[in-house]
Amino acid sequence: MSIAHINGIDIFYLTDGDPHKPAIIFSNSLGTDHSMWDGQLEVLRRDFYLIRYDTRGHGLTHSPKGPYTIAQLANDVLGLLDYLSIDKAFFCGISMGGLIGQWLAVNAPERIEALVIANTAPKIGNEQAWNERAALARKEGLNTIAESAPSRWFTPEFYGSSPKAVNELLINLKNMNPEGYASCCEALATEDLKGGISEINIPALIISGDKDPVTTISDAQYMQSQIKGSQLQEVPASHISNIEAETEFNQVIKQFFANQIKHKLET
Repeated sequence: MSIAHINGIDIFYLTDGDPHKPAIIFSNSLGTDHSMWDGQLEVLRRDFYLIRYDTRGHGLTHSPKGPYTIAQLANDVLGLLDYLSIDKAFFCGISMGGLIGQWLAVNAPERIEALVIANTAPKIGNEQAWNERAALARKEGLNTIAESAPSRWFTPEFYGSSPKAVNELLINLKNMNPEGYASCCEALATEDLKGGISEINIPALIISGDKDPVTTISDAQYMQSQIKGSQLQEVPASHISNIEAETEFNQVIKQFFANQIKHKLET
């Protein structure tokens, strides 16, 4: 078990691949953990050093009393890179993880080689709804929230054809620390980067699920219009696209990261 003591808490992380190769750090969505990236390991571990971690309040990382902020969650990433002696890494984040990635690209671009942000937006949802969900989590735990998660995360077709994969995620969500989950809801409630992402000046790939009801194609198109030189790729999925459209997602990110390495070697 790999634990790094960072910013006053213990952060759980796993590494795969050769530490001398370019690093990619993966950031999970709200209500999941590092294991959501299992499907990306095989296609990337030969060429990259892969770092998966549990966001503050999730998985095996500590869940101190919140509320948290996206800046706080992003500084945990910077602390983990420091702990691993990595000056600069590629970043891949989905949903909440994608918002963390946007914050890093705006505020710490010197630490990020290139950015993949999937199923996300510079402002996700609205403050009242997030605060209501935080209150529900603290009052009743996460069972009710978990029961409604499949309709937010996946298409009915995927849930029907892959119930085992979906149910494993739901079990993880039900077993999460309600305070950690609620505190991350509060981070999402207050963060709005719509006025900041136009400052991003590093290579960026935006991935959108064509059936995502949470962070829509319109959200992705807005980000592309604001982030100079960014690429937009749609995949056939709802909100957790790296699982529902694993093959397409992997093809897109593998090509993007390979192109960034090639460009770096040529310049």
